[in-house]
Amino acid sequence: MSRIKTTFEALAARGRKALIPFITAGFPRLDLTVPLMHGLVEAGADIIELGVPFSDPMADGPTIQRASEKAIANGMNLRKVLEAVANFRADDNDTPVVLMGYANPIEAMGVERFAQAACDAGVDGVLVVDYPPEESEAFAAAMLAQSLDPIFLLAPTSTPARFEQVGRLAHGYVYYVSLKGVTGSGALDMAEVAARIPEIRAAVGLPVGVGFGIRDAATAARMAALADAVVVGSRIIEELENAPAGEELERMTTLVRELRRGVDSARSPI
Repeated sequence: MSRIKTTFEALAARGRKALIPFITAGFPRLDLTVPLMHGLVEAGADIIELGVPFSDPMADGPTIQRASEKAIANGMNLRKVLEAVANFRADDNDTPVVLMGYANPIEAMGVERFAQAACDAGVDGVLVVDYPPEESEAFAAAMLAQSLDPIFLLAPTSTPARFEQVGRLAHGYVYYVSLKGVTGSGALDMAEVAARIPEIRAAVGLPVGVGFGIRDAATAARMAALADAVVVGSRIIEELENAPAGEELERMTTLVRELRRGVDSARSPI
């Protein structure tokens, strides 16, 4: 059983929802990636989404774009991302790690080679923004062959047919983009999210994580009451970006603890 599945089952047994924070590998510095990952866990993360920086993102808003640009300037690449996961695994063999990024670095490495390297490093799942399910059967099979969960995005514009396509390929959880826009956007429509999540659960049979636009404990609590997991990225990157040098870890963990409290305030009865 995958770490992701084990984590969601353990949380469900306790009537809790998952907190899935996102950071960009290599931002704000290369040497901070692994300490930040451990800091996320200490602050209450259930699963870590680790962004693989890419020069031409299509789903990321300005905040994560800047983080990716800085990480690339720092020398981060896919090979070093996998090294960071392996270093994290030296002290943490329990927390699931999902790589989130784009197809180009994976294609450059080679899908089969990447899958093996990711497995060897201790990665648990892979979410590739620009691998649509219609073109991802071979990719999903390659991931599953190495015990990696292929994770897919769904959006407010996704059709029932797309739900079914994702349901055939996805493992671990699905990531529902809560709004029409890029990461960090505002204007969440909670009523729309509340209507869509049951439809998605019925079609895919997996936990549903919701992200994009969640910026504080109050919003995290409202989303946790609807979804199985709350994903927060841009707000965390902003905290790292604005923190004085040397205070990044402390600032980030303070924020994530607040988000954790928000998610836990929406605990459902056991």
